[in-house]
Amino acid sequence: MRFDIVTIFPGFFAGPLDYGIVRRAREAKLIDIGIHDLRDFAHDRHRSVDDRPFGGGEGMVLKPEPLFEAVESIAGKDAGATKATAPDSTAIVLLSASGKLFRQADARRFAALERIVLLCGRYEGVDERVAEHLATDEISIGDFVLSGGELAAALVVDAVTRLLPGALGNEDSVIEESFSAREALAEPEREMGSSAGAASSVPPAPVLLDYPHYTRPAEFRGWPVPEILIGGNHEEIRRWRRRMSLEKTRRNRPDLLTDTP
Repeated sequence: MRFDIVTIFPGFFAGPLDYGIVRRAREAKLIDIGIHDLRDFAHDRHRSVDDRPFGGGEGMVLKPEPLFEAVESIAGKDAGATKATAPDSTAIVLLSASGKLFRQADARRFAALERIVLLCGRYEGVDERVAEHLATDEISIGDFVLSGGELAAALVVDAVTRLLPGALGNEDSVIEESFSAREALAEPEREMGSSAGAASSVPPAPVLLDYPHYTRPAEFRGWPVPEILIGGNHEEIRRWRRRMSLEKTRRNRPDLLTDTP
């Protein structure tokens, strides 16, 4: 897979992409990452990539010309460099506080592609024509505002890379993680429905947070590891983990129990 990141701060990525799973995936040739300075696609003597918005207002807005030219240079006009012409194997992603919330389902969809171009928004925003006519996806990593899309781009690269075959080493790790699969939250109902020939009437369960993890020592400062995890009964452990996942989701992310993933 190929990632291309368009940014006005190319030096930012010298750190985040040089560690952990992303570094190992690059060394194993599972992914290739290109960092592109947006100012290289600005042609005035000041290499300007932003301007004041029409209608007035505070701050500066990234201009469309450098972003369109950057994507066309990276992907090639004939290869498809806009929302309307991009091939199914390519995503052009604008990182924006106004975008749709990035979810694990999006990471899985991106992991099936051959190329992802990440456009790092900046300042007070980006010319809306970039979102309308250039980007295939406009995404946000949360309900808060960052000074730019660089951190968001690094998070997307990490989230997608770990889903690629061979990136983690142990493929089962992906299955066990939060948001990675739909938990059998309604398992008793499904079992009853199956025996009654009505399993299809049971709605799919929502995505849950990961279950609690414990490691040695078995007791730390008076806080012991739950006894069930030491007993060795794998079925009881599985049911306990599912129950704890549900409780933690209710406590920390109740929205996941009502939202459609």
